[in-house]
Amino acid sequence: MKGFVALGSLMAFLGVVIGAFGAHSLKNIVTGKWADIYETGVHYHLIHALALILVGILADKFPGTFMQAAGWLLFAGIVLFSGSLYVMSITKISVLGAITPIGGVAFLAGWVFVLVAVLRG
Repeated sequence: MKGFVALGSLMAFLGVVIGAFGAHSLKNIVTGKWADIYETGVHYHLIHALALILVGILADKFPGTFMQAAGWLLFAGIVLFSGSLYVMSITKISVLGAITPIGGVAFLAGWVFVLVAVLRG
């Protein structure tokens, strides 16, 4: 499904932009453990952007609600997991870390839905 390929491509683009922004514009602001947190967000962002592209490709071979749900869960994971890490590392508001596991669960559920879609296909 080209929608997830497009969304994944957009997320990959944004992941590169956010990573470059962090490495260049924030290098004196986000340091130490906060830089590590930011980098973790970029890492998971880029991996799951590629996963969205994969889901888009697989959706043609394994159509149905499971693959659709997988794509949306992976996207939600990027927003919640990586997004919370970006905001937390820039603002240094640690309580935002409470959102991060929700994104992690979305990632995990997305991968389970890919598995189910493939096994059912």
